[in-house]
Amino acid sequence: MSVAYLAVLLVSAGFVLLVDARFRLFCWRAPARAVAVLLLGTAFFLAWDLAGIAFGVFLHGDAPYMTGAMLAPELPLEELVFLLFLCELTMVLVLGAGRLLQQVEARTEARREDLAG
Repeated sequence: MSVAYLAVLLVSAGFVLLVDARFRLFCWRAPARAVAVLLLGTAFFLAWDLAGIAFGVFLHGDAPYMTGAMLAPELPLEELVFLLFLCELTMVLVLGAGRLLQQVEARTEARREDLAG
């Protein structure tokens, strides 16, 4: 039994949250909406996992880096943490990319105006 994988997930999620807080992309921009999106996204992927488990597609193997804590048969605690992390990371990447594209478009437009004027 080890907490290595869980610790890596939590540290990684912490750094994503720091980026999120620094640029106010998701959780720090609209907290209530972010919680709703995280819960819905995690619920969707959790349902997906449970369906995969029910059909025998997803199986939990013996892993030396996991806690061994199970939320349900074949569903380790780390899976729930990973799904939350996945949803947060996806939203930060999508919203961050959108903001970068807006900045590039604004700079391009400013350069066009400078050249034209």
